Amino acid sequence: MAQLFFKYGAMNSGKSIEILKVAHNYEEQNKPVLLFTSGIDTRDEVGYVSSRIGLRRKAIPIFNDTNIYQMVKECTPRPYCVLIDEVQFLKKEHVLQLANIVDDLNIPVMGFGLKNDFQNELFEGSKYLLIYADKIEEMKTICWFCERKATMNLRIDESGKPVYTGEQIQIGGNDSYYPVCRKCHANPPI
Repeated sequence: MAQLFFKYGAMNSGKSIEILKVAHNYEEQNKPVLLFTSGIDTRDEVGYVSSRIGLRRKAIPIFNDTNIYQMVKECTPRPYCVLIDEVQFLKKEHVLQLANIVDDLNIPVMGFGLKNDFQNELFEGSKYLLIYADKIEEMKTICWFCERKATMNLRIDESGKPVYTGEQIQIGGNDSYYPVCRKCHANPPI
C-alpha cells in the first residue's frame, strides 16, 4: 500500500542527495519516477534538484498553479514513485494533491524539505505534510558551531552576522544559512 512520506531536516542534512539516490535506485530497476522541485528555488536553475556535492538532475518545477495530481495521473508510463524536493515551499492544495496521489492512484510519494524557517516557524508545505503524511522522518546533521544535533536554520547576512527578521523565504545555501542547534540559534558564537 502506497504512503505519503515527509523527510525533513535542517540545511546540510543531505535531503537533495537522498532524493537523487532514491530516484537512481528506482530507475536502476527500470521503475520510472517523477521528480519534482519547487519553482521558486533558483539557486542552480529552475527545475533542477542539486546537491551540495555536485550532483544535479532535471526535475519538474512546481508553481502555485501546478496541479501535481493531474500531471501524475496523466503520466505514461505510470511512475512507481513520486519524489518532491523543497516541499516546504508547497501550498496546502499541493500537499492535498500528494495525499490524493497516494490514496487514489496508489503511488508512493516522498517529500523532502525543511520543517521550520530561520525564525522557527513552520513553512506552509511542512505544516500540512506534518498533518497529512503517513510517515515522518528526520534527516539529521550536526550544528555548524558545536557537536549537537542541528534542528534549526540560522540565517546570516553578507558579513556573516545572524539575521532574525525578514521575509520567510529567501533562497540560499551556505552563503545564507547555517544548520544549528537550539542553543547556537539563540546565541551563535559569531
